[in-house]
Amino acid sequence: MATFTSSLPDHLLEELGKTAKELKMPKNKLIEKALEIFLDEIQRAKYAESYRRAAKDRDMMAMAEEGMADYFKQLQDLEKE
Repeated sequence: MATFTSSLPDHLLEELGKTAKELKMPKNKLIEKALEIFLDEIQRAKYAESYRRAAKDRDMMAMAEEGMADYFKQLQDLEKE
């Protein structure tokens, strides 16, 4: 594990200390968890944006619709077995 040093505004450091005490968790673990959650949210936002862009692309929509038609046909075939 690497060591990282940073500066925080006083009000954030105070809130970090209070919250760490309330949760009975070391400050570094609280920061680690908060960063994991924040980075995960960024990834989710990027993923959602890629779908919004794809929805505006006619070729992408055509491929998706064709793929869904094939998938639906496969489901129907499975039900017949």
